[in-house]
Amino acid sequence: MFRETAASGSALGKKLQSIMSAGKLVPDDVVIEVVKARLLKPDCKNGFLLDGFPRTVPQAEALDKTLTEQKKKIDTVLCIYLSDEEIIKRLSSRRVCSSCGANYNLLSQPPQVEERCDLCSGKVIQRADDNVETIKNRLNVYNEQTTPLIDYYTRSGFYAR
Repeated sequence: MFRETAASGSALGKKLQSIMSAGKLVPDDVVIEVVKARLLKPDCKNGFLLDGFPRTVPQAEALDKTLTEQKKKIDTVLCIYLSDEEIIKRLSSRRVCSSCGANYNLLSQPPQVEERCDLCSGKVIQRADDNVETIKNRLNVYNEQTTPLIDYYTRSGFYAR
């Protein structure tokens, strides 16, 4: 959603692009604005799947408010558990085409020709945020900020165990 919005050229897209280009974390109010706009698109009319959002209890509360305003609701919340070691292995193996943005993974879906995109022959690179140190930092942030969502959604009755 972020990349699509940033590339849109809209006022929100320009704001988001500025934040992302500076390497800053996108503030909750901007994240909510992006999600809110996305949920209004026609393909979300009969349902939607959010991946990686919300990440904090304040985001979850804002999502609840947005869904109420849009007369939509959450049916189920899923949490997929992996060991930190497996997460680090998978994320540090991700690659992306620097030209067309196609995604690859050296473990499960490598490009047919090493470092070359199957679709456009562009250079396949590792994203700057997929290095081991950054991933470990993201895991620490997850444990501090996102784990409380399990309690939040358990209390709401939406959490599927």
